[in-house]
Amino acid sequence: MTPMIEMRGITKRFGKVTANENVNFIVNKGEILSVLGENGSGKTTLMNMLAGIYYPDEGQILIDGKEVVIRSPKDSFELGIGMIHQHFKLVDVLTAAENIILGLPGKLRLDMKKITADIRALTEKYGFEIDLDKKIYEMSVSQKQTVEIVKMLYRGANILILDEPTAVLTPQETEKLFTVLRNMRAQGHSIIIITHKLHEVLALSDRVAVLRKGMSIGTVETATATEMSLTEMMVGEKVVLDIERPEPENQELRLKMTGVSCVNREGIPVLKNASFECYSGEILGIAGIAGSGQRELLESVAGLQPITEGSIRYKPKTRDWVELTHHTPEEIRGFGVRLSFVPEDRLGMGLVANMGTTDNMMLRTYREGSGGFLHRKKPMEMSEQIIRDLGIVTPGPDAPVGRMSGGNVQKVLVGREIASRPRVLMVAYPVRGLDINSSHMIYRLLNEQKKRGAAVICVGEDLDVLLALCDKIMVLSGGRITGIVDGRTATKEEIGLLMTKTEQDDTAKEVAANE
Repeated sequence: MTPMIEMRGITKRFGKVTANENVNFIVNKGEILSVLGENGSGKTTLMNMLAGIYYPDEGQILIDGKEVVIRSPKDSFELGIGMIHQHFKLVDVLTAAENIILGLPGKLRLDMKKITADIRALTEKYGFEIDLDKKIYEMSVSQKQTVEIVKMLYRGANILILDEPTAVLTPQETEKLFTVLRNMRAQGHSIIIITHKLHEVLALSDRVAVLRKGMSIGTVETATATEMSLTEMMVGEKVVLDIERPEPENQELRLKMTGVSCVNREGIPVLKNASFECYSGEILGIAGIAGSGQRELLESVAGLQPITEGSIRYKPKTRDWVELTHHTPEEIRGFGVRLSFVPEDRLGMGLVANMGTTDNMMLRTYREGSGGFLHRKKPMEMSEQIIRDLGIVTPGPDAPVGRMSGGNVQKVLVGREIASRPRVLMVAYPVRGLDINSSHMIYRLLNEQKKRGAAVICVGEDLDVLLALCDKIMVLSGGRITGIVDGRTATKEEIGLLMTKTEQDDTAKEVAANE
């Protein structure tokens, strides 16, 4: 059988860095192929060459057995290839139907009634659930992802590439997506998925292609693979995949939030009457669909998000309670409060892209200098240790972090925050974009902080990890805390329901109880 896609001897270089070297890659018709590899292994670069974003320096690409040249996304589209990136390419003020046809050739006056009917027939064929008249800004993340997939199918894509498609989906939404992808496979489409979630790889894909350090290690049948065998292929050695969860010891109430509400710049509520407590020596996980208020909750504690009502108090070890509300981050540090915050936006908020690792370390310590001179020795030693301990791929501590892969940027940021040994450590998506080996390294570092008596608050997107790592899990939905459950006894289904719980659900229960 002729492969749908064949890549032969693909090599891609960026200056002195070789991202892909002599990679051979095959995708068959009507299969779901997962692409695995550590950070910097060349997965996204390889897929970007299929999508026309990069052009290979060496090698051949064949579609249906014929050699092709893909120099732009337009060439890729014409060959029936569509790539759905983590950051969607949609216009918020347009409807789903308008986004799906946007940019296609046609008459000046469009028959939207017929176009909508054609799109609806396509969605029904594959089992999509979508309101075509709904504006993008009114949609959830999973609905936006559905629009992107339908957009590609409507344009004639037979080959779909999805980059981390379940990163911000609930378990229920993930299962719906998997059902649709299986329907597409049954219709003869070829689907390539870049992901780090091994359990999803084993549940969905037919085969798995593994890259290591830019080279193809091999492709295996999913039916004969395990999480351990795939990890060994990626890393090149045996790796322990168990997530440790030590019992909390010597717990003390460290942080207390009471009735906190926040609004965004448009005056829309993003956090509503949030109340919780966090103790030293424990990891409190936070789960929720993207945009449910996780970022605002952490930023309000760190002094980065103004609050409209409520109270946030911190209990130092040797002092009375300190009120954090309405103080700037610098003022909060002046109280002796040691908060470390790893934001979602790594380069936008966490690091300066054109600075090296050492200089980014100095952002934490530059006030310790005197007379206009900065102390570089300690930050240099810290950056070298983090590079060594976390296996960060970089030419050196002075190389700009903006030139690193996303996973290596994340390691620098998390490593810097943990190295400051905070009393309260807040991390948002600390392993987003990290491979399995690096992720487990971060889990171990978080547990070390827990053992040292820090109160750890971790916003995560992988519910399996939160259930294995956290002592408690707090769930947010629409800016509200909808429940706090025990990490040892809760289930994914229970958390998934809390992630989609609405105020209307609570009102309905109250009405039923009063009748």
